[in-house]
Amino acid sequence: MSEHLPASPFSGSSRAVQPLGHFSRAVLRCPAAMVDIVGKRLGITLPQTACRSAIEGKLAALWLGPDEWLLLTDDASDDWVPELQARLGDALCALVDVSHRQVALAVRGPEAETILASGCALDLSLAGFPEGMCTRTMYDKAEIVLWRLAPDAFHIEVWRSFARYVEELLRVAEHEV
Repeated sequence: MSEHLPASPFSGSSRAVQPLGHFSRAVLRCPAAMVDIVGKRLGITLPQTACRSAIEGKLAALWLGPDEWLLLTDDASDDWVPELQARLGDALCALVDVSHRQVALAVRGPEAETILASGCALDLSLAGFPEGMCTRTMYDKAEIVLWRLAPDAFHIEVWRSFARYVEELLRVAEHEV
């Protein structure tokens, strides 16, 4: 991994809201006919059910659309995407490195749902948004990818340019609960 990582836009950690370290990210697009082949070549079963995720080793795949997945890893070399591209070979798909476009936050603890509900209109109860569920949604006026990792733990992917905005809104909500 590069020693020259972009600076974090976040201001620090609190009880419930914490910046996550560097992640390598890629957006994968492929037609339904190629999903199984692409998944085998990448070493992960790509979720084909709407708004679901899969994890194999250090690689996570989040379903964002019928032909779109966000691939995440916190353990990648600088040439991670070219390595994935080489494994894909002649598979009909597109793979784009978006590692520097986004940053990640964790919202954890017994008040995580309430904190997130302050700016997100989704039903975030365990029944409505179970473990492993993920979706592209809005947090106030910023687009995020929201992923539930555990009953009291969420992972948020947000574009770097909206990171401080989302972080500050989450911290305001945290102080109000």
